[in-house]
Amino acid sequence: MARGDGIDRTNARNMRLTETKIGNTQQHNEREKDSYVNQDIVLERTPLNVHFKTPSAGYREMFARMEADGVISTRGIKEDAFRYGELVFDVNSAYFYNHGGYDFAKQFYTEAYKAAIKIVGGEQYILSAVMHADERNRAMSEALGEDVYHYHLHVVYIPVVEKEIRWTKRCKDKSLVGKVKETIMQVSMSKKWASKPILDETTGEPLRTAKGKPVLRKSYSVLQDDFFEHMRSAGYDDVERGERGSSEEHLTVTQFKTEREQERLAQLQEVSALAQVEADKKNKEAASAEKKAAQARAKLDDVAPLLKGMEKLAADFSDDPERTLPEAGPLESAKSYREKKAKPLWEKIVKVLRSVYRAYFDLKSKFERLQSAYDREVSKNGSLSARIYEVCAERDGLKGQVRDYERVRRAIGPEQADRILEAAYQQEQVEKERKWGARSKIRVGAR
Repeated sequence: MARGDGIDRTNARNMRLTETKIGNTQQHNEREKDSYVNQDIVLERTPLNVHFKTPSAGYREMFARMEADGVISTRGIKEDAFRYGELVFDVNSAYFYNHGGYDFAKQFYTEAYKAAIKIVGGEQYILSAVMHADERNRAMSEALGEDVYHYHLHVVYIPVVEKEIRWTKRCKDKSLVGKVKETIMQVSMSKKWASKPILDETTGEPLRTAKGKPVLRKSYSVLQDDFFEHMRSAGYDDVERGERGSSEEHLTVTQFKTEREQERLAQLQEVSALAQVEADKKNKEAASAEKKAAQARAKLDDVAPLLKGMEKLAADFSDDPERTLPEAGPLESAKSYREKKAKPLWEKIVKVLRSVYRAYFDLKSKFERLQSAYDREVSKNGSLSARIYEVCAERDGLKGQVRDYERVRRAIGPEQADRILEAAYQQEQVEKERKWGARSKIRVGAR
């Protein structure tokens, strides 16, 4: 998982699966559904998914066949035990994007599958291994303006440990008591991922705390180390190990989905913060535009009384001065007055009026352009504010869902919550199939 620090880190997760959960895992990994809640799955790219091990049948059927053939044993385990495990290997999306994308991802996960075989304990215990290439990284795609996909590897396996079955005191041949009767591969998630003591490199003895208790190396840490070290030894020396000292542990399916929702929530919060920064910028621009518009409006208000009726006045006196001035009287002195004084005076007045009129229209035009620019900024700001509101609403909704879900889990218990979710999901699938069948009948009837 990307930590947002620009470092490419390997990441391995182990999910524990019960008999009731494995059906949904199969449908997701093998892309058996017609639609998905995850809107970032692009079904047109599903043919690009790569199987490193293709299941020979359904996961449950393969498990039952292996048990019948004696390859595995469920002796002593409960009905609701974690009979299946799923390893999910990945590196942040930017790592594959910067190395060319799909072809590089196939190379990388071919090697990761080899690590999975060693971690599981043998390829015979792996039911399916598939690299998903059809899940879009929404945040990166939106940031870069192109589709970016998150490549990752799903490995579904059966957790087994070697167990020796010894002869008991009931055996008639007392010489056999305590000796190994047979060795089985027992299905056991807890024993497969049991934390082991850390040994002193000098003495080989377990390290102990001040109170004398052995210091344990958590199995999750071992999984991270094994994956990282394998990829480094295979030549991928430009990746770092997943963060040490984190609180991450093996996850149930529901926990894994909850964490994914929390990651989505973090992305929404980041988008919301960026949108808020942009909104603040637009608000400042709008305030500046509004200030300029107010200044221009004030200037117009000052000039308006002076220019009232100016357009009519300029039009009245823009005509030919010959027709504007009175005809010459019978006295020569009047004609001389009109030619030498009145006529030149009116020409100057008209010239001044025309200049003032042009200045008026220039100022009016500038104001209209400024008002138009201001209106556009206000409109943009309104759209951005609406988007911020939507993002924040979606974020708050997700927060509420996560809080409500955790309250329900605490109230009724994790196992009961998982069973209810699975039942609800199965009911939804039945309803979808029923509706799909009804639509098919309608189309057939229409033909």
